[in-house]
Amino acid sequence: MKTHIILTLVLAWALGLTSATAQVVVTKGTGAALGVDLSNVTVTGGATAQNVRLTLENNLNRSGWMTVKTPGHVQVRGTIAQSGDTISFACTVVDAAGQVYLNATYRQTVAQAIHLAHQVANDIVVKVTGKPTYFLARLAMLGVRNGAKELFIADSSAQVTQQVTRDRSGAVKPRWSPDNRFISYTSFINRWSDVYTIELATGMRRCAAAFPGLNSGGAISPDGRSMALILSKDGNPDLYVMDIASKRTTRLTNTPRANEGSPAWSPDGSQIVFVSDTSGTPQLYIISRAPGSRSQRLTQRGSQNVEADWGTNGLIAYQSLIGGKFQIAIIDPVSRQEKVITPFDAAYESPSWAPDGRHLAAARSVNYSYSIYLLDSEGGAPVALTRSGEWTAPAWSH
Repeated sequence: MKTHIILTLVLAWALGLTSATAQVVVTKGTGAALGVDLSNVTVTGGATAQNVRLTLENNLNRSGWMTVKTPGHVQVRGTIAQSGDTISFACTVVDAAGQVYLNATYRQTVAQAIHLAHQVANDIVVKVTGKPTYFLARLAMLGVRNGAKELFIADSSAQVTQQVTRDRSGAVKPRWSPDNRFISYTSFINRWSDVYTIELATGMRRCAAAFPGLNSGGAISPDGRSMALILSKDGNPDLYVMDIASKRTTRLTNTPRANEGSPAWSPDGSQIVFVSDTSGTPQLYIISRAPGSRSQRLTQRGSQNVEADWGTNGLIAYQSLIGGKFQIAIIDPVSRQEKVITPFDAAYESPSWAPDGRHLAAARSVNYSYSIYLLDSEGGAPVALTRSGEWTAPAWSH
């Protein structure tokens, strides 16, 4: 008979329902941002065009590589105009020496105005600095509707949101497929904890894992062929890898007196980081996906280290209980060097690496009220992406 008890225990790690204190070194990155002058960008046509200008400015300031200032080494010139149902931006970007980095005209429908702003900001940062951005990525997150957590997707600034599910049931931990066509998540829509995938283009939902007992995790491998799952079908919750096409499972851990949770793949798909309380408290472990492999404990300091995400930069972000509040930490699995990137002004949970390898999204909690924040792993203050509602479990697209 299926039960919610074990899943509740696993979720308790993420909610911080114990009182131990972690000891993690806090460091901050430094570096000068390139000044960008937007004073020669004019706006005509109303509030939508004005919002394109504001979104462009916000993106450049949040990139970590640029800051909007007058005068600036780089100058953006042009006009953002709204005419009927069309937004256009004739844009030229030059530096103080006269080098032209960008000379293009962007057009979108009014409904895609925010996307236009993201595209322009992306092109400016990439062409001037050579650095990637997260601006064109999307965020999956959980929002409360009618008392239940439902799945939503949003643009990278969380200005445009779309409700994906209407299950009127609990949902846990959305994850993107590597091609961004699908999102997997754990749902209680049929009373039990099962893993589902939903195709964003069609809304078609499929049950990916409904084995007897607990089904959670649902992390899709980088090649899109496998899914890392936490299953209790053979006893306590253990880590399995399932072939998505055949649904054949391979058990990777066997810990009769412990519980596993929250798997995430390495960028090359050869390893999985996961949470286990085999040492007595939740810690991060790494294991090869090859059958018969033995796991290695990754985190050594602190009594609660959970909710890991393995970035394309090779670093693992996770939440660590420090002084009674979860904070976001980053660890290099090779050197084991780690740092905390949040400022201890609130609790931060569920980190997710953005595709630029520099930024993350996390859920920030103050008095049990949750919102989504943008974090810069190289320094800078967290930035609120959501301003109203209850939002948790952010996940960046690839």
